[in-house]
Amino acid sequence: MIRLFVLGLALLFAASLLVGSAGVGLPAPVILWQLRLPRTLLALLVGGGLGVSGAALQGALRNPLADAGLLGISGSAALGAVIAFYWGFAAAFAPALPLSGMLGAGLGAAALLALAGRAPTGPSLILAGIGLSAAAAALLAFALALAPNPYALAELTFWLLGGVADRTLSDCALAAPPIVLGVVILLRLGAGLDALSLGEETAASLGVSTARTMRGVALGTALAAGAAAAAAGGVGFVGLVVPNVLRPRLGERPAVLLLPSALAGAALLLAADILVRIAVLVLPLNAEPPLGVLTALIGAPFLVVIARRLGQ
Repeated sequence: MIRLFVLGLALLFAASLLVGSAGVGLPAPVILWQLRLPRTLLALLVGGGLGVSGAALQGALRNPLADAGLLGISGSAALGAVIAFYWGFAAAFAPALPLSGMLGAGLGAAALLALAGRAPTGPSLILAGIGLSAAAAALLAFALALAPNPYALAELTFWLLGGVADRTLSDCALAAPPIVLGVVILLRLGAGLDALSLGEETAASLGVSTARTMRGVALGTALAAGAAAAAAGGVGFVGLVVPNVLRPRLGERPAVLLLPSALAGAALLLAADILVRIAVLVLPLNAEPPLGVLTALIGAPFLVVIARRLGQ
C-alpha cells in the first residue's frame, strides 16, 4: 500500500512540473526552477503536514471530524500572517509572512495547552481549541475591517483563500523544517495514539501518559499544520478528508493511518493544485481559482457523508 502511495505521489509530482496555465509540456528552465518546482514542493509539504495532523488529531480525540482548524492552530497561524501583512512587515521583509504565521501557530499551541490545564484530555483540548478558534476568527475579522486600503484588503483576502502559487524556493526552505519536524513528532506517537483510541483510562492502565501524548499531538500539529497555514494560507479540509478516506481501507488504528495520511495528503493537494491550473485551460476564467476554494468544495461533501454515517 505504501509503495502505491509513493508511486502515485511521484507521478503527481512529475505532472505538477509539466502542467501550467498555458498548457502541458516541459517548460523553460526559468519557469521550471522559479515557478513550478517551488509550487510543487510546497504543495507536497503542506499536504503532507495537514494529512498527518488530521490523522493524529482524529486518533487522539477519537473524533472523525477533528483537524487542525478545530484546535485553533490554523487560525492562530493565519492571524500571525495577517498581522505581518497589516503592519507592513511582509512588504519590508518577505520571509516575515511565513515566520509570523509560524510564530502565531506556536503561540496558539502554547495558549491551547495552557487553557486545557496541566493534564489535557480530549474534551478539554476540544473546548480550548473552540475558544482559541473563535478568538482568532474575531481578531482576523477585526484586522480585515481595519485594513488601511482596499489593496491591502484584497491582498489579505486572497491570501486567506489559500494557495501555493507565486512562492519561491526560499519560502519552501522556511516552511520545510517545522513541517518535517512536526510530521516526525506525530509519526512517533503511533503507539500512544493506539492506546488513546481505547479510552484514556485504558491508555493509563497500559502505562501511556495521556497528558504527554496530548502535548505531543498539540506540538506536532502546531509545527506541521501551523507552518503549512503560514506558507499556503487557508487551505482546509485536507486533514479532515484524507484519514476518513483511508480508514475504511486501512482500519481504525491511528498508528497505521499516520504515514499513509501524510502521503495521501501530499497527493491530494498536488492533484488539487494541478486541477486549478487545468481549470484555466478548460473554463472561461481569467485567473486560477484559489486552491483553498477547491479543497473546500472537495471536503464539504465528506462532511455530509461523515455526518450521515455517524447518525446511523
